[in-house]
Amino acid sequence: MDRRSFIIRSAALSAGLVATGGVSLLGSDTLVDTNGKRRANIYTTFKNPDAKYHPFVRWWWNGNKVEKKEIIRELRLLKEAGVGGVEINPIDFPSTGDDLGIKSIRWLSDEWIDLLQVTFNEAKKLDMTCDLIVGSGWPFGAETLPHEERAQVALILAEELEGPMDYEVSRYHIFNETDPGVTDTFPGRTFEILSLKMVPEPMESLDQVIELSDQRHEELIQVKVPEGKHVFYALVKVNSFASVINGAPGAAGPILNHMDKEAVKKYLNHMSDTIQKKTGPLSNHLRAFFTDSMELEGCNWSADLADEFRKRRGYDLMPYLPFTMFKVGRLGAVVDENYGVKKSPEFEEIIRRVRFDFEYTKAELLYERFTQTYLEWCREQNVKSRAQAYGRGFFPLETSLGYDIPEGESWTTNWLRHKLGEEMSDEDYRRGRGYTMINKYVSSAAHLTGKRLISCEEMTNTYLVFNATLELLKIGSDQAIMSGITHSIWHGFNYSPPEAPFPGWVQYGSYYNENNNWWPYFKYLNRYKARISSLLQHADMYTDIAILPANYDMWGEMGVQTDPFPEKLNIPYTSIIWESINKNGGAADYVTEKIIQEAKIEKGKLCYGPKKYGILFLPEVKSMFPDTLAKLYEFVRGGGKIFAIECLPEKSLGLHNYKENDKKVSAWTDKLRAYSDRFVLTPKPDDLRYLEWYTGLQQKYQLPHYLEISRPDRYLMQTRYQADDKSEIFFFSNAHKHENRDTRITFSKEITRGRNPWILDPETGKSYRLKLDGNSLQLNLGPAESRIIVFNKERKGEYWEELPLNHPAAQFLNNNWEVELRHSREKWVKSTQMETLQDLKDTEHVRFTGTVVYKKRIQIHKKGAILNLGKVSGVSELFVNGKSQGVKWYGNRIYKLGDDVKTGENEIEVHVITTMGNYMQALTDNPTAQKYTNRKGREQEIQSMGLVGPVTVY
Repeated sequence: MDRRSFIIRSAALSAGLVATGGVSLLGSDTLVDTNGKRRANIYTTFKNPDAKYHPFVRWWWNGNKVEKKEIIRELRLLKEAGVGGVEINPIDFPSTGDDLGIKSIRWLSDEWIDLLQVTFNEAKKLDMTCDLIVGSGWPFGAETLPHEERAQVALILAEELEGPMDYEVSRYHIFNETDPGVTDTFPGRTFEILSLKMVPEPMESLDQVIELSDQRHEELIQVKVPEGKHVFYALVKVNSFASVINGAPGAAGPILNHMDKEAVKKYLNHMSDTIQKKTGPLSNHLRAFFTDSMELEGCNWSADLADEFRKRRGYDLMPYLPFTMFKVGRLGAVVDENYGVKKSPEFEEIIRRVRFDFEYTKAELLYERFTQTYLEWCREQNVKSRAQAYGRGFFPLETSLGYDIPEGESWTTNWLRHKLGEEMSDEDYRRGRGYTMINKYVSSAAHLTGKRLISCEEMTNTYLVFNATLELLKIGSDQAIMSGITHSIWHGFNYSPPEAPFPGWVQYGSYYNENNNWWPYFKYLNRYKARISSLLQHADMYTDIAILPANYDMWGEMGVQTDPFPEKLNIPYTSIIWESINKNGGAADYVTEKIIQEAKIEKGKLCYGPKKYGILFLPEVKSMFPDTLAKLYEFVRGGGKIFAIECLPEKSLGLHNYKENDKKVSAWTDKLRAYSDRFVLTPKPDDLRYLEWYTGLQQKYQLPHYLEISRPDRYLMQTRYQADDKSEIFFFSNAHKHENRDTRITFSKEITRGRNPWILDPETGKSYRLKLDGNSLQLNLGPAESRIIVFNKERKGEYWEELPLNHPAAQFLNNNWEVELRHSREKWVKSTQMETLQDLKDTEHVRFTGTVVYKKRIQIHKKGAILNLGKVSGVSELFVNGKSQGVKWYGNRIYKLGDDVKTGENEIEVHVITTMGNYMQALTDNPTAQKYTNRKGREQEIQSMGLVGPVTVY
C-alpha cells in the first residue's frame, strides 16, 4: 500500500475599550457574492450571533443517574447562561458524590434512550445543539465486548543475567512483571507469551539471539546461560488489558480494539442502530458524534499486525520487536528508556529504523481501521464527525484531515502547576500556555482542507475546579484562538440535581454550577466568545509559513508519545517556533512529509488544498523519505526557502533498502546545498530565547510577516483572518494576567490599501472607526485584554475612544471604605470598615466566599469623569447613586461615569464577586471540596480576593 494513499483529502478585548454610540458596519443580514451565492453578513452575525456560535459545554451525565425533570431544568439553566449547545457525555459517578439513592440507567437501555429523546426535544425548543459522545469515558468500550474484540498490548520482560548459570523463570513471574500499569486494569485480562529469547550484552546483531520460544507454553522455563552478561527477553501479549477510564454503566468494561475494523464497525453500528430504533434518524437530533482523546493505554497489537507489517514494510517484524520496546506504564508512557540489553551503535541504528516502521504501521492501521471507519459511519448517519484525533499512536496531523469538526484542547493548569497568565517560558513549551501542543496540528489540518469550524475542549480543569475565574478562562481560550481554534466546548458542566449536598456532583470542570458565585456572570464570557467565533467561522486563518516537526525521528528514537502531553519530546521547542513567528507578526502551520509529498509546487510555493507556503522550517529534522526531499528540491529550485535548524536531513526512514535510501537522501541534500541562499542551515539560540532569535532571523532574511511589531513580546499574541467579503480581521491579546502591554503595530500596505480600519467590541457587538497614523497604531492592552481590528471598505461610523489609564490630577480613593461581606453559602452579612483597601486573602476574611460590597461617597467635579478601580480579584460591578455602570470581569476595571453621576457628592458601590477556593479549602469534612483543593499533589495556593486598588477618579 502506498504510504500516502490513506490521507483523506477533504473538499476544499476589550475591558478597557469603551466608546459611546457605535453602529453596525453593514445593515442587511446577507450579502451576494460575485457568483450570486448568498452568504452571511459577518458584522450582523457578530452583533447578534446565533446559538451555534456560543460555547457549548461537555455535559457530564454523572453515573447516568439522569431524570427527565432535571434534564429539562439544566438545559434551561445553560440556555440562560448563554450556552449554545451540549455534548452529552455519560461518565462514571464521581467518587466523592452522594447519589441520593438515584439509580443508574444503563447506556443504550430503552430508558436511557428515552431520556436522550427528552434532551433532543428540549434542546430543539431552546435552539440548542446536541452532540453525543461515542460510548462513555475514554477510550470507548463496553462490558459486553467479546474477548476477541478487546484491545491488546504487547509488552516485554527483560532480565539481566550473569553466566555461567542455570536460570529458571515461571510463566507466573513473566506475567506478573509484564502486567500493564494502566489507569484502570481490567480484571479479566489474559496473557500469552509470543516469544522467548536470550542475547549477550552488548548486542550487535540478531545473529546472537538464542531462541527459546519452544518453551513459551511451559509453566517453568529453564535456560542455560553461557559465561558473561546476558539479557533474557519475554515478549508477552495481554488481551483485555485495560478498562474504559470513567466508563458509565453499560459502557464501562474492557476497551475496544481500535485496530480491528470489524469490531469498530460493529460497536458503532450497535450504538446507532439501538438508539435509532426508538428516536428515528439521529440526523434529526444531533449535529455530531464525538470521540474523546484516544488514550489507548499503549494498545499496540492486533491479531494480524505482524502479517500487515510484513506486507507493508517488506520484512519480518517479530525477530526485532522485543528489542524495539521500552518499559512502559500508564497510557503506554515510557518509564525506563534504558530497559533491556545495551546495543552497539550499529545495531541501535537498525533498531531505531525498525521502531519507526512499527510505529508507522500501527498508525496506518489505526487510521484505516478506526478513523476511516468512524468517518464512514458518521456519513452513513448523516451526522457530522467531531473528534480529538490524538492520544498515542495516531498521525498527529493527518488523522484530523477528514473530520468535519476537528478538536484541540486547552487547560487551566496541569501537573506542572504552571501559572497561566503569569509565565511564558521558552525553556518549557508547556508553561504558561492554555493551549496544548496538539492544537497546532489540529488547526493546521483544518486549514489544509479549508475547514473553518475547529472546536476545543476548553479549559480542561481537574485542578483549579473551584478557583477558576472567568478571567482565567478568557486568557486560556484567547490563547487557543492564537493556535487556530474557532469554537469552545467548556469542560465541563456536571449533571447535578439541586438536592445533592453542596457542592453537588463534581466529576471534572471549572464548577459550572448555579452555586458558583460567578454563575450569574458566566453569560458575559459566553457572549464574548460567541461574537469572536461568529467572525472566525466566516473567515480563513492566514498562514504562509510551514513547519515540519521532527516527529518521525522521535518515533524511531523514543516511540510515539501520548499527545497532547508527551512524556518526552526530541525537539521540545517545536511549538515555540510557530509562537515566535506569531509574536513577530507572521503566521505558520504544521505540515508533514505526506502533505509535502502530496503538495503541488507553484511559483516557489508549497501548495496543498487552499494553502500556499513560501517558507519551510525544519527543526532538527534528521531523517526523511527520499520522495519528500525530491519534492523539497523542486520547491527550493522554484524559489521557495527552507530553514533547517541545527542539522540537515542525512538519513532515510525505515529499514527496508535503508542503505540505498540513505544514499538518495544524501544526494538530494547535496543538491539542496547548492541553493545556499534558499536552503539555509541556522543554529538554534544558545540561550533558548526563541522570540529574540526569530526576530533576528526575520530581519536578516526578510522573512514574510504582515505586521511590524515594534516590541515583540512573549505575552502579546495576534492572528489574522481573511473573510469572504475581503475583510481583514486581526485578533490581538495580552496573555498576562497582571501587566499591561503596549507596542506600536504597523500593518502591511496590502492590508490597508483601499480599506478602512475598525474596532469591533465583542462585549457589545458595536463597531467603531479607528484612526491610524499612516499604517500604524499604538496598541495598548491591559491585563488579559484583547482587541479585534478589522479592515474593510466601510467609511461611515463613530470613532472609538480609548480611555486613559491615569491622569496627573487623579484623586486617590484607597482609604476609608465601608465594606459589607455577603456570604453566598452561609447566608450571613457582615459590615466592617477598611481604613485602607487590601487583598482579602491577607485579612481575617481569607476564607470568605460571596459578594463584597465596597461603599464610599466621593466628589465629582464635572461630568465625563473616569473611575479606575485598579486591581480587582473577581468580577466587578460598579453602582453610582444606585445605578449600575456595568460589569467588568477581566483586565483594567475602568469606568466612564455616565449620566447617573452628578456634579458634587455621589455614592459609589463596588460589588466584587469572589472565587470559592479559599472557602472550599476550609471545608475539611467535605470530600469533594478537599479533592480539588487539598488533595496530595494538587494543594492550592490561597487566592486573591476583592478590591485591591488603587482606586482613582479623574
